[in-house]
Amino acid sequence: MEHNAKAEAYQQRIEEAAQKIRRACGDAEIGVILGSGLGEYVQALRQATTLPYADIPGFPASTVIGHAGEWHAGLLHGKRVAMMRGRFHYYEGYALQDVTLPVRAMQALGVKTLIVTNAAGGVNTGFAPGDLMAITDCFSMTGASPLFGPNLDAFGPRFPDMTRAFDPELRALARECAAAAGVTLREGVYAQMPGPSYETPAEIRMLRTLGADAVGMSTVPEVVVARHGGQRVLGISCITNMAAGILDQPLNHDEVMETGERAKDAFRALLDAVIAKL
Repeated sequence: MEHNAKAEAYQQRIEEAAQKIRRACGDAEIGVILGSGLGEYVQALRQATTLPYADIPGFPASTVIGHAGEWHAGLLHGKRVAMMRGRFHYYEGYALQDVTLPVRAMQALGVKTLIVTNAAGGVNTGFAPGDLMAITDCFSMTGASPLFGPNLDAFGPRFPDMTRAFDPELRALARECAAAAGVTLREGVYAQMPGPSYETPAEIRMLRTLGADAVGMSTVPEVVVARHGGQRVLGISCITNMAAGILDQPLNHDEVMETGERAKDAFRALLDAVIAKL
């Protein structure tokens, strides 16, 4: 009974959040989660409305510099698009069900395609700061899943398939759009570490051995929940710095923000082209 009560309580949180967003911003067919330094893309929306996370019942607070903590919705290339300007992270102390609550709200609002973006460290030594990378696959080193606990049967199965976490057709579309826009698009595997400390050089060597091309502190829980709920997912990483041990220099969040700013034109050109063709 307690198990069912937890599922019902979480389902109620999702419904209350979705109802508030629907009243303020309406439904959407495409969702975009904007990572560190990439939040200005909300300016591409037309007839847009904005709702602070603080006004959405059940939403946590976004505490990280570069994450404004706002839900934006409007029209983009004739489509209803919802954008999260900032996300939540495991390292902020939130349970992964809190971290992924916005993805559940998007599912309740009718979002069928989710574009997840992030700022990431380059693990692949062939990458350079400012590169964009289409995520081909992912793994997490947190040992935790947002699906722990009772299954939300209304959204998806107890044991969702993750063979194609990132939609191959959407990735092919991203390659096509990047080529047409003159944007170099790398491809690779994204690894999630718990953070908030940057990785040690030894951890980066481990991740490279495991097959990672980029590393960050987010995204994987959102993708798991998106796939559980039947959404198609496209993932784009902005390589904002080379990971620890590759270059002889310390890592800091300012560099992440500065590189995101430099890469924003290429990032916007790519996402614009993809959304226009969805």
